[in-house]
Amino acid sequence: MLQKRADVWWSSVLCTQFADGALEVAWTEFICLFRAKYIPEHVQDRMGQEFLTLTQGSMSVLEYEARFAKLSKYAPHVVADERRKIKKFIMGLKSSLRTRLVALGHRTMEEGLSATCM
Repeated sequence: MLQKRADVWWSSVLCTQFADGALEVAWTEFICLFRAKYIPEHVQDRMGQEFLTLTQGSMSVLEYEARFAKLSKYAPHVVADERRKIKKFIMGLKSSLRTRLVALGHRTMEEGLSATCM
């Protein structure tokens, strides 16, 4: 449920942009509108850039995956395709893990994450 200001904003958007009565709004469209309203463009750009340069570094695999998931929302062009998404995830892992996973050729994030945590 949206909080007060966001609820007022969303009601206004529904009345103005969806005045034809089409109350079914795709989640991705809602997210795009919401971010445009409440997250400054420079912050969205910075988060997208952070995602593009994200590596595991000193994080655990689960911490890296959580950060990856959070930041991936700011780079939908990368994560829209599952193969590109898993490739980006694997390429950000520490080299010892990356080498092992590249050889196995995982096709989904779940497969890659599962293999990494073994």
